[in-house]
Amino acid sequence: MITELSILIPTYNDCCLDLVKELQAQAMKCGIDFEILVADDGSTDQEVFVRNQKIAFIEHCRMICNGHNRGRAAIRNQLAKEAQYHQLLFIDSDMHLCRKDFIARYLQEEAPVVYGGVTIGGTKKEKRCNLRCQYEQTEAWKHTVDKRKEHPYHDFHTANFMISRDLMQRYPFDERYRRYGYEDVAFGKLLKAHDIPIRHIDNPMLFDTFEDNATFLSKTEEGLRTLYQFREELQDYSRLLLKVKQSSRSMLLFLRRWHRHFGKWERRMLINAQWSMVNTRLFPLYKLGYYLEYAKRQSSSANP
Repeated sequence: MITELSILIPTYNDCCLDLVKELQAQAMKCGIDFEILVADDGSTDQEVFVRNQKIAFIEHCRMICNGHNRGRAAIRNQLAKEAQYHQLLFIDSDMHLCRKDFIARYLQEEAPVVYGGVTIGGTKKEKRCNLRCQYEQTEAWKHTVDKRKEHPYHDFHTANFMISRDLMQRYPFDERYRRYGYEDVAFGKLLKAHDIPIRHIDNPMLFDTFEDNATFLSKTEEGLRTLYQFREELQDYSRLLLKVKQSSRSMLLFLRRWHRHFGKWERRMLINAQWSMVNTRLFPLYKLGYYLEYAKRQSSSANP
């Protein structure tokens, strides 16, 4: 059984004071040696930044403040270097606890890498009007424990996982992934390449903090640009890239032209997000079209 634990939380414009208090209370109850390190990666929301400073006054907790944004991969590597205990538990700052035995459950595990999963919340209004909530609810069935075990390296996310410090320092996150998206996918691929097993368990964090629709679409588009940048490396780890690979040239041409003519209309529909049944079908079409059109523009600029 694990007797010491470093709980590591990267944050950017998210207030995680309540999350830290709950984690601290659970860890205290378990009677282990522990620390909670929160690293602010150059937050621009001053109100959130000031509130998070209170974390430094909680017992066993410490704040690390970067003056600039280092990126999603680099901030996690920084936390791993700062940690003092052998086992590292990474948690995203926009998550919430939904189990009273969350820490205790992880202490029973001694696998090299353990992923607890995520459960999706949301109010009735969010399920009706929020695109991120609609998307996550629709995709939730793909991320049950049994489904994750079918493809353990493909279904790995950084929101809630435990790893040994030695392993993390030996195989850090790829810091080329500075912008939104896919640093967790690349990390799963790295673990597979070195035959490091991932144990999938049912010990989820609750995700119920959803950005507005326009912000979510912008983040999605940024993620698709990241995917294009690393498309050769992620070829077998992306459902979208697999769909592109399996589609005929005529179909891809049709989808790209469709996006060119109707992409702005699709985007307005998705931002409005009043019809969940429409959006769950329209969103994948928009993502695929956006990727194909972006890839075409990049190819044209590289070969004028």
